[in-house]
Amino acid sequence: EAILAVHMKKIPLAPDVDPRTIARGTPGFSGADLANLVNEAALLAARKDHPEVAMADIEEAIERVASGLERRSRLMSPEERRRVAYHEVGHAIVGEALPGGSRVVKISIVPRGMAALGYTMKLPTEDRYLMTEGELHAQLASLLGGRVAERMVFGEVSTGAGNDLQQATELAQAMVVDYGMSGAIGPVAFGHERRTLLAGSEARAMREHGDRVADVVDAEVKRIVEEAEEAARGVLMARRERLEAIAATLLEKEFLDG
Repeated sequence: EAILAVHMKKIPLAPDVDPRTIARGTPGFSGADLANLVNEAALLAARKDHPEVAMADIEEAIERVASGLERRSRLMSPEERRRVAYHEVGHAIVGEALPGGSRVVKISIVPRGMAALGYTMKLPTEDRYLMTEGELHAQLASLLGGRVAERMVFGEVSTGAGNDLQQATELAQAMVVDYGMSGAIGPVAFGHERRTLLAGSEARAMREHGDRVADVVDAEVKRIVEEAEEAARGVLMARRERLEAIAATLLEKEFLDG
């Protein structure tokens, strides 16, 4: 917030601009990212001939910095658009329904950047420094909500869920080896002992505690991710009508706010 305030002194701001809200919506942004965000918002306002930078300009700038420019030239087939819509609504509904989730502020099926065909933007409801085990499970379920929605509606998943699976697997692995959140492993942190050695063109992981423990870790990660997927499925099955209605509206409007 302090870094934002410094950069924002250089531009005229509309009354609706709240640095605290912006700071909450830009977790992980570096000082350079924040400077780029303010400059991008100023350029957007100037292109619209606005005398001040409004919150709408800031929000568009956040999306540009975080996800890239809109790529409306990237044409999707009607079936792909429909799949992306259900995928993003699946993320949003599960994230909203489970306790400890972040507030959904926008869903979009407008392609951005080099890869994103759609996205769900969330903001934490308050400043947080810690997350509980239950909140991490809710976050996992939300990550898998898009994949679950695809399977429910289309009978199979697509490659669009690949990044979600990667994030979910990494989070579940951290819960097991870093945070001691697995009963099978117990209150032991193995994360600091993970190493990678390069042997010619091959990379192999050092398993300092033997293959048996490594196999237990793999099994626990799989169990946690599968349980999160079941939780997401339960949420969406109970809200199937909402899933259909919101997806239909998203297909019509292309983006929805919270």
